[in-house]
Amino acid sequence: MTRAFCAFVFLFCAISLHSQNPEKSFTVKFTSETPTIDGILDESFWETADGPHDFQQFFPSDSILAENPTDIKMVVSDTHLYIGITVTSVGDNWITPSLKRDFRASTGDSMSLVFDTFNDGTNAFLFGINPYGVRREVLISGGGQDLRGFNDSWDVKWKGESKIYGNYYTSEMAIPLTSFKFREGETKWRFQSYRFDLQTNERSGWYKVPLGQFLVNLAFMGDMHFEKPLGKSRTPLALIPYINTISEKDFTTDNGNNSLKVGGDVKVSIGNGMNLDVTINPDFSNVEVDDIITNLTRFEVGLPEKRQFFIDNSDLFGSFGGSRDANPFFSRRIGIARDTADNSIENRIIGGVRLSGKLSDDWRLGVLSIQTDEDIANEIASNNNTMLALQKKVFDRSNISMFFINRQSFKEYDFLDREDEYNRVLGLDYNLASKNGKWTGKFYGHKSFQPEDKEGNYSAGAFLGRTTKFFNVFSDIAYIDEDFTSDLGFIRRTDILKLATSIEKVFWPKSDVVNSYGLNLFPIVTWRPGLDYQKTDHNIMLTAEVGFKNQSQISLGFNNTYAFLTDDFDPTRTDGVPLPSNTGYHFNNVSLSYMSNRADVLSVMGESTVGRFFNGNIFSLDAQLFLRILPKAQITMAINYNKISLPDPHASADLWLVSPKVELTFSKSLFWSTLIQYSNQGDNLGINSRLQWRFAPLSDLFIVYNDNYFVNQFAPRYRSINLKFTYWLNI
Repeated sequence: MTRAFCAFVFLFCAISLHSQNPEKSFTVKFTSETPTIDGILDESFWETADGPHDFQQFFPSDSILAENPTDIKMVVSDTHLYIGITVTSVGDNWITPSLKRDFRASTGDSMSLVFDTFNDGTNAFLFGINPYGVRREVLISGGGQDLRGFNDSWDVKWKGESKIYGNYYTSEMAIPLTSFKFREGETKWRFQSYRFDLQTNERSGWYKVPLGQFLVNLAFMGDMHFEKPLGKSRTPLALIPYINTISEKDFTTDNGNNSLKVGGDVKVSIGNGMNLDVTINPDFSNVEVDDIITNLTRFEVGLPEKRQFFIDNSDLFGSFGGSRDANPFFSRRIGIARDTADNSIENRIIGGVRLSGKLSDDWRLGVLSIQTDEDIANEIASNNNTMLALQKKVFDRSNISMFFINRQSFKEYDFLDREDEYNRVLGLDYNLASKNGKWTGKFYGHKSFQPEDKEGNYSAGAFLGRTTKFFNVFSDIAYIDEDFTSDLGFIRRTDILKLATSIEKVFWPKSDVVNSYGLNLFPIVTWRPGLDYQKTDHNIMLTAEVGFKNQSQISLGFNNTYAFLTDDFDPTRTDGVPLPSNTGYHFNNVSLSYMSNRADVLSVMGESTVGRFFNGNIFSLDAQLFLRILPKAQITMAINYNKISLPDPHASADLWLVSPKVELTFSKSLFWSTLIQYSNQGDNLGINSRLQWRFAPLSDLFIVYNDNYFVNQFAPRYRSINLKFTYWLNI
């Protein structure tokens, strides 16, 4: 193991020296004028402004210029960056999924602009707009190498409008310099812009991105030079108070409650690169409800963080270790606890502070401390949850990071065992991102500490991958000691040595129909060190995939699986007779998946699997149907069905998860969405209906209705209605 890790580190350092393509650049001229942001480029300075043009096609090819021109111009004042955009296509059938902010760019015609303000190729700000003037903003982390570093829950104040003129539209954007973080006196940012043209199924970018790469990979950026050095980034103090009235009833205990909650957040800028966030009695009732998932595995399922307080610079805290098996910090652990019946319940957050951002060109710092409340009736202690993270840039886009996590009970409790009084984790990571974007990697070593338990308790791993147009490969190894514990982490299981390797070959034929096809071999093998390194799991996946010029995809997969159960397990999770422990199971299945062009008014994506499952059989169907009534409404129907047939006396089941969702956007400030989720595995029918009125920038009035029922006996479980008012005030 030690030699293997050293070899990985040596390769990481060598690979980081690779070069990339010649730079493209433009100059951002200074202006003292203040334009009217109406989408009409009629100000005189637009005629002489410089900016990106000559976009390079990314899909279906990366070897020619985009067929439909895109022209961007920029100027800067002492307070704002102004952007004028002209976008041309073949007709006037402009598509947008809705009028709601933070739209998904690939589902409609859109423009996205990416700014790497510290020129580090690691973090960036994205601002987007579409033909209807709908806006979005995204924080990009981890070099933008995949969607894990793409966070669209971030919000910031700025203006943008568009105007359609038949087969082209123009957009104007005014982004306050306070919306960015940058070094005082800066004269250059790295820049990229990409466009989705759904009328021709073309995707393009200003700086060429090779096929096979993620379009937002920060390795592929040009330069924007400022005619006048930028001044100090003066982010105003932001106060975000809220008032929430709630009426709720728990039918399982026959307890009702009417209450009023008051709290809020404070955002303070420290220097040009640091943010201080303070939250007092936070309330997350307006956050979108989590998707229910049918879980057929033995392990916990991780769900994404959606709470605004945890979003900014979240990569500083949450990117350590392996995201799937060995993540030592998972912010969703904070505010959730287990009651005496081992059920997950809300654990009130009293308050917290978070300091994060850039200390200098090469150093980033993150400090987080949150206090949760005690719940004596459910034997839940009041805990302080603290994390310190420090990151040092090395080479062009790589970094070395260290962290310390401490979860500690606030006082002594009769119900709290000595071993649960605190949990501490210390770790070091090296993250590789080569300058040319082809190589990615990670090497990490972590150790946990608990009362009277300080020996061993290690977690370590290494990852190395190479991505090119024709050939993609990676290898990932993870070791987690049986006694390694991170109370604030996402650790699916301990006592494992896991090796995963993916080898993919991609072909790009000369065809009017097929854009690419490929073959991927992906074996995963797990051993248990505590069982004399017995192999307890393997999953060998062989997948063939075809991508078409019209953006649709189809794939066929074969899976060979082995699972050795160390504990009894009921795959249906219906309290049936479980499969016995100390038994190994070999089973195979095949799967077929298809995704149509999401730009169509009616689109579909689905996957079906059939074959063996442990000592029985399985048939599954996972499908989503999207109907869009542009641009006002989107109706989604998601169906997940699993028919599991196991021999007697083990449980067989027909598991249904049905989730219709209706989203209406009456305007760019008034939205209504309703999600219904029926799961007979979870014995729950849930209804979440949310009306949102954005009466001022980032200031909202929410009405949220929740209703939950037991489905096996169809009885009410929980019901609530919230009226929440939140206001963003800059001082």
